Amino acid sequence: MSKQLTFAPRHHQLTNINSWTPDSQWLAFDVRPSGASFTGETIERVNILTGDVEIIYRAPEGSHVGVVTVNPQSPERYAFIHSPENPDANWHYDFHRRRGVIVEASQAVTLDALDITPPFTPGALRGGTHVHIWSQDGSRLSFTYNDSVLHELDPRLDLRNIGVALPCGPVNVPKHHPREYDGSHFCVLVSKTTVDPLPGSDEINRAYEEGWVGKQGYMTTEGREQRWALAFIGDTCSHSGEKVPELFIVDLPDELADFQQAAAEPLCGTSATMPAPPKGVRQRRLTFTSQNRYPGLVNLPRHWVRSSPDGSQLAFLMRDAEGVVQLWIISPNGGESRQVTDGDLGVQSAFNWHPSGKVLGFIQQGRIVLCDVQDGRVTPLTSPEPQQLSPDAVVFSPDGQYIAWMQDVEGFRQLFMTETGL
Repeated sequence: MSKQLTFAPRHHQLTNINSWTPDSQWLAFDVRPSGASFTGETIERVNILTGDVEIIYRAPEGSHVGVVTVNPQSPERYAFIHSPENPDANWHYDFHRRRGVIVEASQAVTLDALDITPPFTPGALRGGTHVHIWSQDGSRLSFTYNDSVLHELDPRLDLRNIGVALPCGPVNVPKHHPREYDGSHFCVLVSKTTVDPLPGSDEINRAYEEGWVGKQGYMTTEGREQRWALAFIGDTCSHSGEKVPELFIVDLPDELADFQQAAAEPLCGTSATMPAPPKGVRQRRLTFTSQNRYPGLVNLPRHWVRSSPDGSQLAFLMRDAEGVVQLWIISPNGGESRQVTDGDLGVQSAFNWHPSGKVLGFIQQGRIVLCDVQDGRVTPLTSPEPQQLSPDAVVFSPDGQYIAWMQDVEGFRQLFMTETGL
């Protein structure tokens, strides 16, 4: 039986993962209006037992905040997007003008340093970060990124990429521009994009919707432990010139010091090029779907690639031969993908793995359901709702006892949960 958690006449927005506190007692959310406007002023949390709502952070000086995630490990730490303070006509919130902020014990620090004046600073970025997702051990965060320097040069050069924030800061910048700032973490990009991908190649012009692979990485075909990796969607170009989103993975170095070593191109980029991945980062394509009747991973419903806890399976959404959006899994080593769900009902939302690694949770037919990863059997947890369920987030508590989602009630997006029975 579902339980409504929030009731205030405003929107409540969960992020697609890392929404719960480590003790499975609180859900963190932001209060952005539904839609594209980034105008929320607070980061808050609600206690699932008492219904108490607390403000974690209030944005100062005309700035706004949103897309909060919680570190899976204690003590409680919250990361979220922060727009510029004192915005004006020349400098205001945009994909390439936002930053990450971490709050711990009511103290806020900026995650990613900004340096937009050449020569650029290694470990600093030159743009905006978004959807900061903690690794399972809580030591680092992934994010998507857009570049202010290249956006000013030519918006066509500002390609969406994926980066990692590492606990080997702080990073201090010279501050030759009034909008530059320091950051607590050493940040690098780990994906490689190109403006015009060669048709039929593995080149991509967009990297997005990433997820950490495994609680401890994954096992390679050679029997070696790959401790750190991120899986993501990358937009390829088919032989006929069509965009085809495919599944990719980047294997990352083991040691923090290795992230500070540049490869052939500078970590911090140049005035005409994007920041480049560190030495030792390896990007691989995992799916090849251009010959399918419905090529590519789907962008609607929007979803993020999710790894099983043991790292052996990556889950994603793709249409079957009938055009129905189904859930599929594949090994991080590549090979054939396997269709998990079947039939004409499809998958209507983003999804997540239960901590046991045995089932996934998502929306189907307007219901919250569990899906057995082995046989595809679907178990409804709620009845079909006349009110709209949001496809943005379906999130399990760390202890696996609860699952939470968003649902429209009298014009406002409210938070709900139910027990999983697991």
